[in-house]
Amino acid sequence: MGYRFSIASILVVSIYAAQTFDVKIINRQTSESGYSYVVRGTSQTNTNANAACNGTVNSAICSGTANSTTTSTPAQARSYNVTGATLSLQLPDGRVAVVNCASKPNMGFGTPRRSCRIPLVDNVQAEFDGDGARLKWPVSLDGKKIESETYKILAVLDKP
Repeated sequence: MGYRFSIASILVVSIYAAQTFDVKIINRQTSESGYSYVVRGTSQTNTNANAACNGTVNSAICSGTANSTTTSTPAQARSYNVTGATLSLQLPDGRVAVVNCASKPNMGFGTPRRSCRIPLVDNVQAEFDGDGARLKWPVSLDGKKIESETYKILAVLDKP
């Protein structure tokens, strides 16, 4: 028997499928007591330069010009009252996802809760599914051992 799919059912599956991106952590903060997390501002400078040289092997005269453009984004006016680990993730399209992970129940003996795992590296892989973001990052020299943690998405901010 063959399977029959309507275009609508394929669209529904693709809309609700998880999306995975390579992202950059541009800010991180953690505390087991409550704190106010503010999305920090950014600044980026691009420079274009031209140089021309004339002369011989032993002597040359060079001249050049350079133009720089700086784009700055102030800190976001929004703040979030949170506990645990909060990260700002730069998405490939320029938006910023703000995610948080509060302490989790510990399945072992001893302490009733465990702190969230926080990547020590800036470049991670994030799988977004609904209001959750599962972050994955390498923790071995050969890159084969991967650590992960699930964070709750607090907001996705427009690109500046």
